[in-house]
Amino acid sequence: MASMDGLMSDYPLILGFMMNTTHDTPHAKRRSVLKVLGSAPLLPLGAASVNSLLMGYANQASAATLKPVGGFVSASFTSMAAPNLSVPAQMATTYTDSMFHVTLADGKKQSYKLAYETFFTTGDWVPDGKGGKTLAGGNYDIHNRPIMDRSVAGKERPFFSDCPDGSSLLTVPNAKVAGVKGKPVFAVVQFEYITRDQSGADTYGKVPSPIAVLTLDQDQATGKLSLIKYHNVDTSKVHGLWITCGASLSPWNTHLSSEEYEPDAFDTGDTKAGKQLRAFSKNLFGDEQRANPYHYGHLPEVTVHPDGTGTIKKHYCLGRISHELIQVMPDQRTALMGDDATNGGLFMFVADRAKNLSAGNLYVAKVGAGFNVDPNGSATPLTWIHLGHATSAEVEQMANQYKPQDIMDVRFEDPNDASFSKIFIGGKANWIKLKPGMDKVAVFLETHRYAALKGGSMAFTKMEGTTVNAKDKVAYSALSYIQDSMVKGGKGWYEGSGIALEKAVKSGGIMQLPMAGRQKDSAGKMIESSWVPVSMQALLVGEDISADALGNTSNPNKIGNPDNIKFSEKLRTLFIGEDSGRHVNNFLWAYNVDTRELSRILSVPAGAEATGLHAVDEINGWTYIMSNFQHAGDWEELHGKVKDTLDPLIRANYKDRFAAAVGYLTADATGIKL
Repeated sequence: MASMDGLMSDYPLILGFMMNTTHDTPHAKRRSVLKVLGSAPLLPLGAASVNSLLMGYANQASAATLKPVGGFVSASFTSMAAPNLSVPAQMATTYTDSMFHVTLADGKKQSYKLAYETFFTTGDWVPDGKGGKTLAGGNYDIHNRPIMDRSVAGKERPFFSDCPDGSSLLTVPNAKVAGVKGKPVFAVVQFEYITRDQSGADTYGKVPSPIAVLTLDQDQATGKLSLIKYHNVDTSKVHGLWITCGASLSPWNTHLSSEEYEPDAFDTGDTKAGKQLRAFSKNLFGDEQRANPYHYGHLPEVTVHPDGTGTIKKHYCLGRISHELIQVMPDQRTALMGDDATNGGLFMFVADRAKNLSAGNLYVAKVGAGFNVDPNGSATPLTWIHLGHATSAEVEQMANQYKPQDIMDVRFEDPNDASFSKIFIGGKANWIKLKPGMDKVAVFLETHRYAALKGGSMAFTKMEGTTVNAKDKVAYSALSYIQDSMVKGGKGWYEGSGIALEKAVKSGGIMQLPMAGRQKDSAGKMIESSWVPVSMQALLVGEDISADALGNTSNPNKIGNPDNIKFSEKLRTLFIGEDSGRHVNNFLWAYNVDTRELSRILSVPAGAEATGLHAVDEINGWTYIMSNFQHAGDWEELHGKVKDTLDPLIRANYKDRFAAAVGYLTADATGIKL
């Protein structure tokens, strides 16, 4: 990336302002200039932006004497074209050619050109805050020792992830970390999995997921963030972490992680799933048999401390599902959860107390008549089935105590016994019979099977990110793929789910869910929340196409397989990151919910997934948009027309495809009008 000589990539994408002026230093002059912009969002200023502003006021007696311009009215993005083989380098890295525009109350405008900056790429040696270095994205066993990749003799090295995912940017009261010259800001970053070892063998889900706290030095004149310290969080007290995917920042300033594709406790034999669990157990504990599947598929929560360290706990009472990205509503009690599965459900948790997810009630949605994925179609009503109430401590004790056979009898072939109920899990039929007195245990340890048994609509496919537009009281949920169990006659489909589409939309879409209070569950009991989704309607849907000149099988000018999504209240913008096996390059989109304008603002390397999305409206006066990517050059049939050209470029950029970037958008002013 560029150095501090005037190039735009040096400063974070900041949408905010600074108000303080002190001494007549270069930084003080910058602050004086920024002051005149009033309350308008201001993208992270590179040196070019700052110099442009200062030159514009060179003939003024003092920038501090200038009057603030009108306040912020609206923001928009100029959509960029998708990169193509005319400039292969653009397809092999994080690339943006988008513009950001701010309109002020007096009609004047600010314009910025976006760029991308990294904190690091995984596999870099970064400062540990103790005078030494530590491995970014490194994986650790239960004793916090590096896990070694010994797959190639003579090339032994610690494993490090190529799959950074969910991230949170936050501040902590009274924070103090050595080396910070501005103000300390912290980022929590989790690493989902490792794609392959050095021999090329698949390592998906076989190595425990690490999670780190980054201490960042925030320059108060520019908003630039610089990495000062990398702290690996000790996960030993929560049995290690299993495939941590999307994440969100809680209203009380903690990082809410995830554990997706929970291991099936009834599938631990000599199957692909069973071998995966044993490999995970071997790498974590040094023992193939030690890992208990009921310890995974829960919600980890990371608390950051003033010294830049972090501690973690797991909440076991939110259901054992394929946790992807949870959203806690403004009441600080109600949580809507993504469930990244085939035959997944829409789950809701209402905590007993605000700011505390350690006890509460779990619900699953029942879809009413008329479900469709047409943005011009009608909304489908939702009702809620109460599954149970528990504390986290109770459920962890259940996990320690019970074996799967204690909870229910599960058959994978029809037993021809009317006492069994047929359900679908992961696209496959199961026949199940609950053991007497095991309802509560089943709710929280066999959540998918129990929710299906109780009549929940367990037919969604890959319901991933969730987020909330608090002003309009609307939640958004991403359906990465609309297929299989959602389509009449498809894999895992069953009558009675309320979901019976005539055809698949493999490009996926985003649903909007209006929320209200005074709702009753299916048993007629009041749900103690004012943030209960009452209906579901398509907002944005991708478009399946025949392969184009690059190989795209989803329209590249529409969303394709939306995954992590985040809403900015200040910008009135829904940011959308893709996890698409149908776009040759995955994109980051910005959708303004008022103007309904969809803009492509970033492209990640070919074969990579856009991850780690986090839109932060204000930190010390600045607003940030964070974005990572993972598994660059993870080639599929889709990439047949570009692989030969792009593979050597991606290998050169990202440590022979073993690395990926953790970073953020940046910008420079190109047309400031005051």
